[in-house]
Amino acid sequence: MGKKNFNAFVKRQKAEKKRKKKEEKRVKLEEREQGGGKLTDMIAFVDEFGNIVDEPPEEILEVKEIKEIQEKIEAEQDKEERFD
Repeated sequence: MGKKNFNAFVKRQKAEKKRKKKEEKRVKLEEREQGGGKLTDMIAFVDEFGNIVDEPPEEILEVKEIKEIQEKIEAEQDKEERFD
């Protein structure tokens, strides 16, 4: 008597587990179809210290500006070397 009841109980438990898993998959699929995330939410930035951050840097220097700054620094260093 006990074994038949136990088998029925196990079958019900398996069926319930399968139904829950199927329902969770359906919910996840609906979330993805609704556009789960925007591209701007998925982008990460690296700050000047190498840390990953969510917000874009405040100022982005263009390559030309960086080269101009480097040239100024090199020119100042050359002047200092001439005076030494």
